[in-house]
Amino acid sequence: MSHLNRIRSAETAKNHLSNPIFLCVLSNTDTCQIPGISAAGATTELNDYTPAADAEIVEYGCPRSAPEMPMKEGGAPTPAVITRAALQLTRMPYLFINAGLRFVPEVPAIDLGAKPGRDIRQGNAVSRPDVIYANACRIGSQIGKLSGSVIIGESIPGGTTTALGVLTALGYNYGVSSSFSANPLEIKRDVVRQGINASVITISDARDDPMQAIAAVGDPMMPAVAGMVAGIISSVDAGSDTGTQDHDIILAGGTQMAAVYAIMKHLGMDMGRISIATTKYVYHDRSVDLDVATQDLGCHINVVDPGFADSRLSGLRKYDAGEVKEGVGAGGMMYAAGILGIDRKTLLGKIEAVYAELLTCVNSE
Repeated sequence: MSHLNRIRSAETAKNHLSNPIFLCVLSNTDTCQIPGISAAGATTELNDYTPAADAEIVEYGCPRSAPEMPMKEGGAPTPAVITRAALQLTRMPYLFINAGLRFVPEVPAIDLGAKPGRDIRQGNAVSRPDVIYANACRIGSQIGKLSGSVIIGESIPGGTTTALGVLTALGYNYGVSSSFSANPLEIKRDVVRQGINASVITISDARDDPMQAIAAVGDPMMPAVAGMVAGIISSVDAGSDTGTQDHDIILAGGTQMAAVYAIMKHLGMDMGRISIATTKYVYHDRSVDLDVATQDLGCHINVVDPGFADSRLSGLRKYDAGEVKEGVGAGGMMYAAGILGIDRKTLLGKIEAVYAELLTCVNSE
């Protein structure tokens, strides 16, 4: 299927969401400190603050605890502005999940007791992913009692490199996207090779037990999302008397969520009503063919065009130049907004207003 036929504006989305909830998993990995890996923060040294700042922008419109904005000076804004706008328009309830943060945001967050991920070049990236998974499953089972329609996003700088690590460990030869306009894919592949060599993990081992792949070359966001999905499904399946007899789970993100989808598939989970939603900017990234990846994995993907080319704000237009692309559940939240009846013009106007509010924060510093 051609790219053109897969791209749609938010309001043309074809699906159903009943009383949806948005979850955003916040994590850190030391992999983001490798020079040239991530453009998620103002500088490489400040990348660790990005998840906390993103959560604060979604909640308050401005970061409160981070020393700098989670974006490059003069560059495209963090996708947290997109998510905040979509949440305001839809009035959707949302929760933040702390899955291994180095800096905790000034917003309420459910703590899974995870530690930040280590540099995957050591081949020992995530401590006790099975415990993170189990804790997340318990949280998911409670969320599933409230709604079977859940959108799950993430904020973890360096996450596309760890996604490449897990996909490679599982035997998938896909590329991954990047927050840079010029993807440092060869740097990422070299980092992954070092990690897999250090861990001595085999494809057979990883496919038999995906937690081994996460432990070796993944990040703590992965077992958190997979566990929550498992809990939601189990709760919905067991709770026909609660009115949540079905589920629609949207993994809001690009190649990182493709890695999570692969993990869940090899865990033997019911994948029937789980899909991915992302932006056209990830979909058009030549570093990865998402059609091939999702067809191979048996996953349905929804691709949203937010219309930033028509924006009055130059920062948003930089998304069309390949900067940032996705994150904080932005693609999934735009997709959900479309399902819930928000047209693209209205959504774009709200995103511009939220971004203008953020620029006021920048200028007042």
